[in-house]
Amino acid sequence: MKCEHCQYNTEIVDRLKNGELSEDIINNLTDVFKVFGDGTRIKILWNLFDNEICVAEIAQKTKMSQSAISHQLRILKQARLIKARRDGKNTFYSLNDDHVKRIVEQVMIHITE
Repeated sequence: MKCEHCQYNTEIVDRLKNGELSEDIINNLTDVFKVFGDGTRIKILWNLFDNEICVAEIAQKTKMSQSAISHQLRILKQARLIKARRDGKNTFYSLNDDHVKRIVEQVMIHITE
């Protein structure tokens, strides 16, 4: 039995496969892949894979400055790949949803096979 969410995704893919891709969809897809095309952003996504962490911790794990990480987090957030949650003065980041996690997972599997 398929879950409702999976059925919805299948319907979207089927609809897209049965028609031409609009320039809007092509441009959005290209933009997302461009975001994945940066090593620093991949490191950040990998650190967020199963964790919700703050800028300071991401900076420590990636051995980068907090301002450099903040800049990359803005790009990832604009691409809707990550989300932020405020807790007092701290902001914690995590992957936006399971779609992002699956993209990273599938590419990692692909390159390590």
